[in-house]
Amino acid sequence: MSYLGLSPQELERQFNPRVAVPDHAAKIGGRAELSAAVRGRLPCQLDMRFGAGEKETLDIFPAAEAQAPVQLYFHGGYWRANDKSDMSFMAEPLSAAGACTVLANYDLCPAVTLDEVVAQARRAVAWTYRHIAEFGGDPQRLFISGSSAGAHLSAMALAHDWAADGLPADVIKGAVLITGVYDAEPVRHISVNEQIRLDAEAARRNSPIHLPPRRALPLVVAVGGAETEQWIGMSRAYAAFCRESGIDCEYLELPGQDHFTMSGLLGEADGPLVCAILAQMGLGRPE
Repeated sequence: MSYLGLSPQELERQFNPRVAVPDHAAKIGGRAELSAAVRGRLPCQLDMRFGAGEKETLDIFPAAEAQAPVQLYFHGGYWRANDKSDMSFMAEPLSAAGACTVLANYDLCPAVTLDEVVAQARRAVAWTYRHIAEFGGDPQRLFISGSSAGAHLSAMALAHDWAADGLPADVIKGAVLITGVYDAEPVRHISVNEQIRLDAEAARRNSPIHLPPRRALPLVVAVGGAETEQWIGMSRAYAAFCRESGIDCEYLELPGQDHFTMSGLLGEADGPLVCAILAQMGLGRPE
């Protein structure tokens, strides 16, 4: 679906979720308090450092049993906002099913470039693989997920040459990408680029729509049915691109869900996103 010819106002609506969903603040309100309560209930190791950047830290929620499959999640916020601490609530259904959950932070634009954000996400994957056994996780069963900008970072991790970093080529065993940014070019034409500061070259080298996963693996691409036409089209195009590249990609379009309610589904034990994540990890539905 081409966005060429759209007016500046329509580009903003199509590609800026805060404009498309005017009541977004109300929809994510309360997550900080909910997440704080979860951190009080579950064992966790907070702010584990994986790099030198100010925000290069991880929150780890170990599983009750050792050698647990690991879910590494990247938060959204168009690479310029939000924090892992607001997503602790998603650890509860994953922990109940036997998973080790890792939530990643990263430095935000404009303090760093998008290239650096992507590099930090890859460092988070590498650190988790190398160290998660210390927290009861199985590095041979490392799965990733993310919402919005976090889905973009996950997709960029799938496209990375891990063997060149001295890690197994199959370090990532599966991924669930939620309402992601797969083409960074439209970002150059909306207001958020005042902070992200992309030029054409940076947009292209950071666009998963041009960079397929490097190896075949289970992949879910999910998007809300109530999102804008262009945002849905971007997810459909990326899923098709992955299939054309030989990737076993499942496309999920969830009716009635918008950009902000999608990430909220990660707290629902019987919801479609948690079930998709658990199915990839071989854990099935929690009791």
